[in-house]
Amino acid sequence: MKYSEARQGRTFIIRLEDGEIVHEKLEQFVRDHAIARASLIAIGGADKGSLLVVGPDESRSHPVTPMTHELYDAHEITGTGTIFPDDEGNPVLHMHMACGREENTVTGCIRKGVKVWLVMEIVLTELLENSAIRQLDPHSGFKLLVP
Repeated sequence: MKYSEARQGRTFIIRLEDGEIVHEKLEQFVRDHAIARASLIAIGGADKGSLLVVGPDESRSHPVTPMTHELYDAHEITGTGTIFPDDEGNPVLHMHMACGREENTVTGCIRKGVKVWLVMEIVLTELLENSAIRQLDPHSGFKLLVP
């Protein structure tokens, strides 16, 4: 285990609008508001055509081949995530969502593009006095959190 400590800063209440791409809008929001690190929660709707990464094709293969799932219609969502800068200073959102419709639910990472259906509510809390970054891990090919 690796860890670091942070202090809570500003809290933002955000409403994403119909058709917006979640990770694009949130990464732009933190750039616009000089937020380097944050945690967030989300509730609302994800639209048809949204893409989730739902795991690696094989658990221990290299390179990792991600599996994707496309939502077939509007889904109710709940999600949680973090934003940390990469080694070039760019904000990177890492968020997982559970997306449900009727009796079916799929959970995955939103990095391939989740579109808002009607509205998505975000509560974003800034994390201060911390230097954690996402750094490229050559073994996995992912930008992993270095607390």
